[in-house]
Amino acid sequence: MITLANLQETASGIIETFGIDLPMLIAQGINFTIVAFVIYRFGFKGILSTIKERERRIADSLKNAEKIKLELEETEKQQQKTLEEASLEAKKTVNSAQEAAKAFIESQKEDARKQAEEIVTKAKIAMEQERQRVLSDAREEIASLVILTTSKVLQKELSEEEKQRYSATAVEKLRLD
Repeated sequence: MITLANLQETASGIIETFGIDLPMLIAQGINFTIVAFVIYRFGFKGILSTIKERERRIADSLKNAEKIKLELEETEKQQQKTLEEASLEAKKTVNSAQEAAKAFIESQKEDARKQAEEIVTKAKIAMEQERQRVLSDAREEIASLVILTTSKVLQKELSEEEKQRYSATAVEKLRLD
């Protein structure tokens, strides 16, 4: 049976064998406890709070990174949508510009056609006027030749009144022909 005396004897044997000084061991235990308490109280708590703060910051940063990633995706979608809208708007603008150009070309063609018709009409009028003038000059010349011929045939001098009358008659006949 194990008695208290046996236990004390065994403990003293171990203490002697290992050279343990009990008062020194107790003092070192107290010193260790004091140092551990001070480290825990002033160092370890600060380190733990710093670690927890860093963990919180890292978690916040990860949340922010995810949020920023979602915002970036949304921004990219919005940018793509804006580019598509700008492309459609540009196509509409190009189409309207092409249509306006076609309309302008058509109006210019129409104006040119009208101007050409006006020029042709003016040329016809000018030709008709010239033809009338030439005919009028020719009639007058013919009338004066008729008068001259008539006066020579009749061998007499005609008065101015007779010349006028013969001229008018000749001109009237030429017009009827």
